Amino acid sequence: MNFSEVFKHTNQLCRVSPDGKYLATCVQYRLVVRDVNTLQVLHLYTCLDQIQQVEWSSDSLFILCAIYKRGLVQVWSLEQPDWHCKIDEGSAGLVSSRWSPDGRHILNTTEFHLRVTVWSLCTKSVSYIKYPKACQQGIDFTRDGRYMALAERRDCKDYISVFVCSDWQLLRHFESETQDLAGIEWSPNGCVLAVWDTCLEYKVLLYSLDGRLLATYSAYEWSLGIKSVVWSPSSQFLAIGSYDEKVRILNHVTWKTITDFQHPAAISSSKAVVYREVERRPVVGNEDLSFHHDLTMGSSLFRTQSKYEICQLPVQVPVVKPDPDRANPKIGVSCMAFSSDSRYLATKNDNMPNSVWLWDIQKLRLFVVLEQVAPVRSFQWDPRRPRLALCTGNSKVYLWSPAGCVSVQVPGEASFLFSGSFQVLALSWHASGNSLILMSKERLCLCYMETEEESQA
Repeated sequence: MNFSEVFKHTNQLCRVSPDGKYLATCVQYRLVVRDVNTLQVLHLYTCLDQIQQVEWSSDSLFILCAIYKRGLVQVWSLEQPDWHCKIDEGSAGLVSSRWSPDGRHILNTTEFHLRVTVWSLCTKSVSYIKYPKACQQGIDFTRDGRYMALAERRDCKDYISVFVCSDWQLLRHFESETQDLAGIEWSPNGCVLAVWDTCLEYKVLLYSLDGRLLATYSAYEWSLGIKSVVWSPSSQFLAIGSYDEKVRILNHVTWKTITDFQHPAAISSSKAVVYREVERRPVVGNEDLSFHHDLTMGSSLFRTQSKYEICQLPVQVPVVKPDPDRANPKIGVSCMAFSSDSRYLATKNDNMPNSVWLWDIQKLRLFVVLEQVAPVRSFQWDPRRPRLALCTGNSKVYLWSPAGCVSVQVPGEASFLFSGSFQVLALSWHASGNSLILMSKERLCLCYMETEEESQA
């Protein structure tokens, strides 16, 4: 495993192009585009103010930079560096900006969610969609890019509108049976739209493309309900994470639960493996420490090393008691992710912040628990194989696969010799699965995985 040199970035604005060839990073008001393989700078663009959002078009030919505080969107072209586009929403303001699937239209949501403006880069035409709902996930496109679902709020009721993306014509418009819609998401095959209600009411609705209600699911009432929803890549399963610390799996045939995964404080199942991270601090003599103190504070010699140990069952999982008097209590399943082959589901229960739970979907049971020293910040599956990467805000990246798990130290750079180590706060896989982007507060580097050809050699 190798690491690249370290680069600057701002607000973790770092995106790999859909074709996997380019890496875009933002440093204040500058947009830097690099070749992913060589990391050489190919283009350098200057925006009018600090960039707050960056997104590639689907064909990797254009880059969108949003400056929300000024209501501006700037678009840059890789093929024609001299060409650029500026969209000013004026007094309407701007809270969200994104590409349409064709990479030639931009959807801007104005302040107070008064409307969604669809701007065409080809014809310079403008279309308006009224009454978008202010919710966590109110717009979603099908994977093939043909249809867009939009959550709307009018006359104190929730509605769903389905648009054809080729000409932005309204295909279906229907009322949603929700009290206060919280989010919508298409299944990966684009056949079913999942709609879920506010956390105050446990309700998931499943609609067909033509607006028919296929099923309604509610696990319980009179308590905090849904916290996260995710489809499996195969579209066969819908996982629902709840405030009651359970994940319920619905099947795509009857839309009934096939199982629910609990997150117990004590793990006693003989079929589960618990990996616990164990830290080991290097022992250095007083004379060596005083002699090298000023020169090697950032070097790997003095860093805490860690490894995984398999625990003897039963195992007690560290639990943090949430404060009942505060809003959005730290309890329940907030993060879930399926592996690319839909075989495994990774979950995180917020009142067990140091643990990641891995479930075997084929056998419908707990498979592995990764217990970290520090709270888990982020985890993500390799897009090509069942391999999970996670970080906890220290100078290490952790990898799990069915073969086992490993803790990898991110090497220090000369620039960090006196300012501390590289603290990994977020990570993102390259589409090939051969490299991993690691991000600290103001720096990033690439971690290159050993490929099968290299391991055989």
